[in-house]
Amino acid sequence: MIPIGDDVPGERFPFLTYTLIGLNVLVFLFQLSLPQADLRGVILTWGVIPRELAAWSGQPWVLATLVTSLFLHGGWFHLIGNMLYLWIFGNNVEDRMGHVGFLLFYLLCGIAASLAEVFLKPGSALPTIGASGAIAGVLGAYFLLYPKAKVILLIPVFLFFFFTVQVPAVLVLGLWFVMQLFSGVSQLGVSTESGGVAYWAHAGGFIAGMVLMPLFRCSRRSPLRYIYQCDRRKE
Repeated sequence: MIPIGDDVPGERFPFLTYTLIGLNVLVFLFQLSLPQADLRGVILTWGVIPRELAAWSGQPWVLATLVTSLFLHGGWFHLIGNMLYLWIFGNNVEDRMGHVGFLLFYLLCGIAASLAEVFLKPGSALPTIGASGAIAGVLGAYFLLYPKAKVILLIPVFLFFFFTVQVPAVLVLGLWFVMQLFSGVSQLGVSTESGGVAYWAHAGGFIAGMVLMPLFRCSRRSPLRYIYQCDRRKE
């Protein structure tokens, strides 16, 4: 099942969502231009390495990887999958948070997701890269903001035949979160140093998105509403 859209129309141009997609694509094209040895160096330098963060001794660049890692990807499928989810769900969350609020929210969710991975795998020397954790935060916010929305899923049958169904967002995203959680639990105590999916970053980002959403939603009750400009129509 592949999500391809939703039934919630956007009310303003999702400038930040498209900007984030563009930045991720540009960084990935830069990655493709590098020789393999240089690319490995970039990932080792700017990806999150849990062991280095867990033993942090003051190097600023190690903390910077909590942000830089969000713009690195391991391949076309990794990039396209992440950007598809950001394109579908990001515009509506940006609608409810405003451009600046959405950017702060996105980055904080990405940082929280990486820290969840560090907390649960403090000895790992494998770099963690990708926007998945930040986008999981967007999914967590969407889960609370638009539970009755319908997500359009593309269902493949055999090889060349597809059909679409509309499923409530609360079901699609709730099931997605449960799958990440159970997959993460199944990895506990199992070596994943050869690579794999950072399920705990996904689960951590989703939870962070649900926790942070009330602070960033455009509302008179939001304690952070004066940090960024909210559209009064969203209050």
